[in-house]
Amino acid sequence: MSTQPHTYAPGDPETALKYAIQHLEWDRVQIVEGIIQPLSPTWGHEKASPTWGHEKAITKIRRQVEPVADKLGCFAGSGNIDLPGTSNWYVPDLAIVPEDLSGEDALLPDQTLLVVEVTSDSNGDTDRVVKRRRYAEYGAPLYLLVDRRERSCTLFSDPGELGYMKADGPRPFGTPMHLPEPFELALDTSEF
Repeated sequence: MSTQPHTYAPGDPETALKYAIQHLEWDRVQIVEGIIQPLSPTWGHEKASPTWGHEKAITKIRRQVEPVADKLGCFAGSGNIDLPGTSNWYVPDLAIVPEDLSGEDALLPDQTLLVVEVTSDSNGDTDRVVKRRRYAEYGAPLYLLVDRRERSCTLFSDPGELGYMKADGPRPFGTPMHLPEPFELALDTSEF
């Protein structure tokens, strides 16, 4: 399933909203349950930039997962994720996706192999509750939640309309997190 670039559609608020955020002068913007969230400060916007601890966790994960992703014909990135039929447009901290989908403006959650969100003080509950529910509803096969406040990781799998049916964790930082097929990788969480 592939998404097409959104074009302005009078009378269709979802498409119009998603079209509008793609044409703002902000570098990165997501919509969570209808609320527009700039992810990088511009225009003097007061949104806080990610902390170095947040960026470190993402970098540590990316470095461990990329060699496996390369072997699978995939890449690690932080592009647009569309949830059609909702006012949601996510930009995950990290996602592993097939290289042949790199030309798309946005992907659907079920086109990913793994989605990673690292919590921040300002949006931790969004990652813990809202995004977890929505990623499952839209079929993201694996959702890794790195909870910096709780200092733990949880891997959610077996998605369905009511949420993820399986959870491995929470596991305290320092405890390896097993990423199942197609990764078969023990993720080192000691430096998160």
